[in-house]
Amino acid sequence: MLSFLLSTLLLAAPASSPDWRTPFEKGNGNTTTTYAECIAYYQRLDKAYPEIRMREIGGTDAGLPLHEVVVGLDKTFEPAKVRSKNRRIILIQNGIHPGEPEGIDAAMALARDYVQKPELRQQLRDITLVIIPIYNVDGSLNRNSTTRANQNGPESYGFRGNARHLDLNRDYVKQDSRNARTFAELLTRWRPDVFVDTHTSDGADYQYAMTLIATQKDKLHPALSQYMTQTLLPQLYGGMQQRATPMTPYVDFEGRTPDARGLVGFLETPRYSSGYTALFNTIGFITETHMLKAYTPRVKAQYDFLDLLIHAVVHDKVAIGQARAEADSQLAAQTTFPLAWKLDTTAAETVTFLGYEGRLTPSEISNKPRLSYDRQAPYSRQIPYYNTFRPTLAVQRPQAYLIPQAWTEVVDRLRRAGTSLRRLTRDTTLTGEVYYVQDYKTGPRPYEGHYLHSQVELRTVQQPTAFHTGDYVAWLNQPTARYLVETLEPQATDSFFSWGFFDSILQQKEYFSDYVFEDVAADLLRKDPTLRARLEKLKQQNAAFAASGAAQLDWVYRQSEYYEKSHLRYPIMRWSGGKLPDAADK
Repeated sequence: MLSFLLSTLLLAAPASSPDWRTPFEKGNGNTTTTYAECIAYYQRLDKAYPEIRMREIGGTDAGLPLHEVVVGLDKTFEPAKVRSKNRRIILIQNGIHPGEPEGIDAAMALARDYVQKPELRQQLRDITLVIIPIYNVDGSLNRNSTTRANQNGPESYGFRGNARHLDLNRDYVKQDSRNARTFAELLTRWRPDVFVDTHTSDGADYQYAMTLIATQKDKLHPALSQYMTQTLLPQLYGGMQQRATPMTPYVDFEGRTPDARGLVGFLETPRYSSGYTALFNTIGFITETHMLKAYTPRVKAQYDFLDLLIHAVVHDKVAIGQARAEADSQLAAQTTFPLAWKLDTTAAETVTFLGYEGRLTPSEISNKPRLSYDRQAPYSRQIPYYNTFRPTLAVQRPQAYLIPQAWTEVVDRLRRAGTSLRRLTRDTTLTGEVYYVQDYKTGPRPYEGHYLHSQVELRTVQQPTAFHTGDYVAWLNQPTARYLVETLEPQATDSFFSWGFFDSILQQKEYFSDYVFEDVAADLLRKDPTLRARLEKLKQQNAAFAASGAAQLDWVYRQSEYYEKSHLRYPIMRWSGGKLPDAADK
């Protein structure tokens, strides 16, 4: 009888409500979720709420899958269908540097709140959220408590490098990692209107819990740049101020503190996340919470920013759509493309900065002057903000690029970016613009797995070149035109040439034996008085050249028919000759 009564009471007792607190919210305010906890939490949300869909989207170097979480009120989760409804798409990426995990914890709470709270659910009527829970899965698994030596919590966290020891925020255009290749495919599918990459800062000490890198305004298309600078950014800065979490542009001082002359904008080229997304007319943000603030206010700052951004995009959905459409339309008619930029130190706006006075005091280690910040001496000061970049190099748009099929690594990356490629259906010889590499500088140490080239000098010639059945044609009358220019033009900052994808053309494959070629060279000079005169002139102008028999012999060789024509010849042709013969879809 007693057991019957107990069971009856248990059946009658109300079921307890599910605990939807995130691992961070359950903790002590100084802990962050693990990879397993994060994925399990989103799986629970997926199971409980039909407005959320979590799925694997590709691989990572760790061997584990990369996930995307799609939040849509109308339960539309396929990118093409979402775009057909003219919905704005926001892509939030977390954990590219897993030692900077605030965005991971904030996005979990954000996804939950936007399906559970009626006032937030209404924001989802006109937008779709796409969340990458943890991008650097590899580094997230490499959990420790020491590698972020300057950071105030959390207690343990992931590592910056991925399984191949790559910094994934330098890998977007070169795509050495499977993580980056998966991201490129995701970006192509979704084509988001706005992208956010969540981080934690390093560097100076100041009063702010949040700093922000926006897509560099002079690199973004003018229609999008105008909307971002005049409308979107004021809303975000004002909203953070109202939420008692004031925000400032990312803190990179011009000059050494305490003699700093102001803040300098960040030039994010396509190796970086927001620099890569800008190639596709996506407005990008990198949020940087301050490493020295406690962990809980840093998570709150990330949450507040993401929430404010969603509200702003909903409010401005028409304006964003129009600006994006204008940018896409004008891209089709754009004839000149910048390849490199330089900071204009004569142009600055004035911003209010909340800092701490810097002091130079003797170091206990070296007794040399060391920098420290005095938190007992806060200040509010008007300082210059240098954020104007001018193009230093530009190129005219060709009609197409012809790409020999041998360069498969390049072709693969073009395809992941959504580039439409056609293939030649027969062998043919075409005359177009061909580059020869005259000079370049290479870094003395490897950078993210490559010896990066810069200061590339080219010689351009009109030259007949043989192409073969199956070689590729990339026409520039497509949405990836800017991406094509900034990856295939060798002088671009983050071109495939700069990253070393074409290094094999920089080495000669044939040469000569000097004792044999001496007689050949002498015969060439006897038969060609003009060549002899050029040689003599060079000897008169250059004493070192005149003193080197080997240099003179090499010079004659390079003027002769024996010198290989493919040495230093960039293999991709710029084509502006109209219709090509016999090109079919890929």
